[in-house]
Amino acid sequence: MTADIAYLQTLQQPLEELDRLFAAQRTAYAANPMPPAAQRQQWLKALRDLLSDERQALIDAISADFSHRSADETLLAELMPSLHGIHYASRHLKGWMKSSRRKVGMAFQPASAKVVYQPLGVIGIIVPWNYPLYLAIGPLVGALAAGNRVMLKLSESTPATGLLLKALLARIFPEDLVCVVLGESDIGVAFSCLRFDHLLFTGATSIGKHVMRAAAQNLTPVTLELGGKSPAIVSRDVPLKDAAERIAFGKTLNAGQTCVAPDYVLVPQDRVGAFVEAYRQVVNSFYPTLADNPDYTAIINERQLARLNSYVSDATSKGALLIPLFDQGQGRRMPHSLLLNVTDEMIVMQDEIFGPLLPIVPYQDLDQAFAYINQRPRPLALYYFGYDKREQNRVLHETHSGGVCLNDTLLHVAQDDMPFGGIGPSGMGHYHGHEGFLTFSKAKGVLIKQRFNAAKLIYPPYGKSIQKLIQKLFIR
Repeated sequence: MTADIAYLQTLQQPLEELDRLFAAQRTAYAANPMPPAAQRQQWLKALRDLLSDERQALIDAISADFSHRSADETLLAELMPSLHGIHYASRHLKGWMKSSRRKVGMAFQPASAKVVYQPLGVIGIIVPWNYPLYLAIGPLVGALAAGNRVMLKLSESTPATGLLLKALLARIFPEDLVCVVLGESDIGVAFSCLRFDHLLFTGATSIGKHVMRAAAQNLTPVTLELGGKSPAIVSRDVPLKDAAERIAFGKTLNAGQTCVAPDYVLVPQDRVGAFVEAYRQVVNSFYPTLADNPDYTAIINERQLARLNSYVSDATSKGALLIPLFDQGQGRRMPHSLLLNVTDEMIVMQDEIFGPLLPIVPYQDLDQAFAYINQRPRPLALYYFGYDKREQNRVLHETHSGGVCLNDTLLHVAQDDMPFGGIGPSGMGHYHGHEGFLTFSKAKGVLIKQRFNAAKLIYPPYGKSIQKLIQKLFIR
């Protein structure tokens, strides 16, 4: 009993701190509910300068959390898109903030109408471990551009990055504007229960359900960026080297620990053997050796490594053929491998893989490939490799996914002028660029009338005159 009381007391302290931070941000928002463009741009500039100045410290912290993360991958996939996103938002912010004029019907004249974009208030952002910088900074930029206060919950799986980002952001922002919350899953649960004006979660579909359930208690709007099994389709006539090279880039980046990484590849039945060989050659050219290779990223922790190894054991025990592309791993650097003869009974074909395993599924024709995809939960991304424009249009019109790349992987996420988001089990809502600004703003419709009031014609008491007026205005 004494131990239980001591535990509850230690738990209460960070929970009380969470409530204090939220109350401080709520008070600060009430004091400045519509920050001007100049102030928001100042926030963004401070964030941009901080990331530029501290990039080596951020690279080192992320690498420490992974036991090894390629420095170039952190630059390419975290720092560069974060800085580009800040630059894009800063350039377009004044235009986004302008109220938009809307039409008023003849029946309601004289009047004018407009939509005003107002900050929502206090935004909660739950950050996953796989890209702890970019998936914190991306939504933070949208929320600050929209004029909000922001609380960030960093993953317990990236403690070094969390501590560093907490210290760095505290250097440029008061805690009633931006703050970082650290802690285990109990703090994450409490965080998702706060009465945010909007909550954005990036992570596993299974956890997203719990986050949405917690937010529903407060009717808090949510944006969920989840994932799922993003397919890649190799067409009958695309050069296999082209497809293999681009799929391998998307799958090997961050050792496959990417929510939009190709999760499995649909390959024409008679091209499977040739694709396997082309893919092997490409991966071996990317990474001539695995041991001590600075470009090859490790799995984030032992728990995730054990999960991936259990997928392999389950699949091979049920008849899958494992084709490792390296002789052996090194520490948590797991060898990249292909899987053939996979079936729906295997866990690797049920759960999002999130690692360096790539199942290959043979198909006979595009109709069969589309049916395979459409019979499963809608993915966050879909990739098609083929240069026939008629087939490309079929992919766009006959499948559903959060986003699509034709003849590429991953890079649609880095386009600042396009929305990013899932559909159904892979998420809901959008952010990035203008869509991020809109997600974190209230588009408030405003009807404006002055002294003259023509609406008196429809006030009670009703009689023949109102009936004649309705007859004239009625649209058949």
